[in-house]
Amino acid sequence: QVQLVESGGGLVQPGGSLRLSCAGSGRILNILVMGWYRQAPGKQRELVATVTSDGQTDYADSVKGRFTISRDNAKNTVYLQMSSLKPEDTGVYYCNAELTVRGTVGRSYYWGQGTQVTVSS
Repeated sequence: QVQLVESGGGLVQPGGSLRLSCAGSGRILNILVMGWYRQAPGKQRELVATVTSDGQTDYADSVKGRFTISRDNAKNTVYLQMSSLKPEDTGVYYCNAELTVRGTVGRSYYWGQGTQVTVSS
């Protein structure tokens, strides 16, 4: 019913930048919250940043001042601009959306397939 597709991951040197994108498609009625999570090898998935439909943002302490989350409501798309990247930012980054689906009642939660970000010299 709903698909979230990420793009923009890759290999970058420490101190570099990357921009991730996540586009939603399908029977989306309204996206309430969009966010990015990441999972490093051997660790649990953790919250990176979220943005509500009216633009309120929240960030993990570890990325404040370096990452910026934004969204284009008309395109059902969320972005994550990552700057001053560190090796500890390495991991698979997942897009998440809390939304309503046409023809259904209540809220649903969807995940993208993930995109690899590797920060290494």
